[in-house]
Amino acid sequence: MTNKELQQLISTWNDQLVFSEEASEFLNVTVPKEFLVEVCIKLKETSELDFDYLFCLTGIDYGEELGVIYHLESISKKHSIVLKVSTSDREKPVLDTVSNIWRTAEFHEMEVYDFLGINFTNHANMKRLFLPPEWVGFPLRKDYEDEANMVIK
Repeated sequence: MTNKELQQLISTWNDQLVFSEEASEFLNVTVPKEFLVEVCIKLKETSELDFDYLFCLTGIDYGEELGVIYHLESISKKHSIVLKVSTSDREKPVLDTVSNIWRTAEFHEMEVYDFLGINFTNHANMKRLFLPPEWVGFPLRKDYEDEANMVIK
């Protein structure tokens, strides 16, 4: 499917989805966090789409908000899409896990938690992945205080 065809189909699911191509080869879809799991399930289970592979999940600090970017692909249909979701709660950022939809999300979500502090509800093993448990703070946040100069920005 082309990006236009993907957009036409997916736009019928929810009027709060925001589409853009952002000078990218992928269709970019911003999803309100309360609809993330619902949209992800449809992307995977809709036979015309068959987004069976989450090949990248990245956390990002936008300044005012924290977010996650999901790169999905259909191996059989040979099309890709990018989902973006964010939360404005920097004190206790929470998003729903997609690890029960795509198993590859399990470690990616742990990494995002480790470095940005976004907690993923219903994740089976949410814990720090790279940093020691006693580490204070989240080093990839823009407001992280790095007095020892351990993180290069």
